[in-house]
Amino acid sequence: MMSPRAIRSLLIPALLAGSVCLMPLDLAPSASAQATRNAASMPPDTPMSFADLIERVSPAVVSIEAAGSVDPRGVPDMSEIPPQFREFFERFGGQGAPSQPRERRSQGSGFFISADGLLVTNEHVISGSSEITVTLADGSEFEADVVGRDAATDIALLRVDGEGREFAHVNLDRTPSVRVGDWVVAVGNPFGLGGTATAGIVSAIGRPLGNTQLYTNFLQIDAPINRGNSGGPAFDLNGNVVGVNSAIFSPTGGNVGIGFAIPSDLAASVVDQLIDGGEVRRGYLGIAPQSLTPDLAESLGLPRDRRGVLVAEVIAGTPAAEGGLRNGDVIIRIDNETVNEQRELFQRIGSVPPGERVDLRVIRDGRERTVTVRLSERPDEETAGSTSPEAQPSRDEVFGMVLAPADDETRDRVGVTGSRGLLVSSVRPDSEAARRDIREGDLILEAGGSDVSSLEDLQAAVATARESNRNAVLVLVARQQGGVRYVALRLESE
Repeated sequence: MMSPRAIRSLLIPALLAGSVCLMPLDLAPSASAQATRNAASMPPDTPMSFADLIERVSPAVVSIEAAGSVDPRGVPDMSEIPPQFREFFERFGGQGAPSQPRERRSQGSGFFISADGLLVTNEHVISGSSEITVTLADGSEFEADVVGRDAATDIALLRVDGEGREFAHVNLDRTPSVRVGDWVVAVGNPFGLGGTATAGIVSAIGRPLGNTQLYTNFLQIDAPINRGNSGGPAFDLNGNVVGVNSAIFSPTGGNVGIGFAIPSDLAASVVDQLIDGGEVRRGYLGIAPQSLTPDLAESLGLPRDRRGVLVAEVIAGTPAAEGGLRNGDVIIRIDNETVNEQRELFQRIGSVPPGERVDLRVIRDGRERTVTVRLSERPDEETAGSTSPEAQPSRDEVFGMVLAPADDETRDRVGVTGSRGLLVSSVRPDSEAARRDIREGDLILEAGGSDVSSLEDLQAAVATARESNRNAVLVLVARQQGGVRYVALRLESE
């Protein structure tokens, strides 16, 4: 709806369905009538102005400019990228870069959390930078040093030396009580314009953003945030920071009313660890997990509505292996907290400090038991094999797959030890295997909980599943690019 303040002439232009519509002034609502109706439709506790709040918190919000040198390999020239795609390429890289190294500058926002100069921003704002400049609301500039950073949650902690100056700061709420519909006010530096305030509501909580942000369930807010707001605070009406603005969903590059903020309790936990040691240490279990789907549950003889995390592989030499976890176990609780899916497992294990023990409640062979594991520190990177094995054709087809015993060279290429494995040399496009995303070059390692090294082994597992009145057989698949997962193949298709 057009604001009454936009009424400036006898005729009001308005874009409507791609055309220009002219509305006579006497048909437009008067400013006083419209304001009366707007006020009447608002909830009784709606603030008539955010001015006092913004005036109180704005001095603690800063603009950040980070500069550094960019390796040109795989990074495009931003001047050749449309504006709506530039932030994506700047953050995640691209192709078609110039041949010489070039300077990269990024702009974002941040906020002081202490009088002595500690401030919070997004890790992606300062990533790869060698020089960070912080500009305060009064225009004064300071150089900032990195105290610590955590790419997994996109949080960075900086320090500014004010040479005795006490900085205005705000409270990073450690126990926020945020509900859908609560007001939030975002203050930041959109498009490099400097201090800008916008308001909206929390439109969703606990929002996951795919596998790139496994440790964060975001606040979704509709307070307009744009490029440059990254790292800035989202305040509640008491002036507490309840979120750190991090990302937007936008098909155009501009705000469309869907923004994402890192919850303040998670940000505070990360900040505490960065203050203590400059890094975040997360517990590590050492499994390849996957969420338990109804088909997988049924193939294990469990109710279709059973929730949990299926252990697709226990990695040798890890806490999981030493603690006695097995392939095919279904984890349903961690220290008496229910685990329904893979993301919850990552977050709960990651929140436990390395060296501490956790009790895992698992289902094995249809019975519940407890496995106690002492966690280690999560490695920085996970490695996996990648080479495609050569196909060994066979005339035998099961579930739409042509299979043949794997040789040692094939197993080595996929990273599989021992003598087990059936090589998938081809997959019929309309088959059950294709529907379960089994591909040429994959290895079938297990079926029905037993290793397979021949077609007869797989057929025996299928027969056992039928005799047990199951609708699917559970197979363990090793991908040629690395990693393993369980797949439930429906028996009715075979």
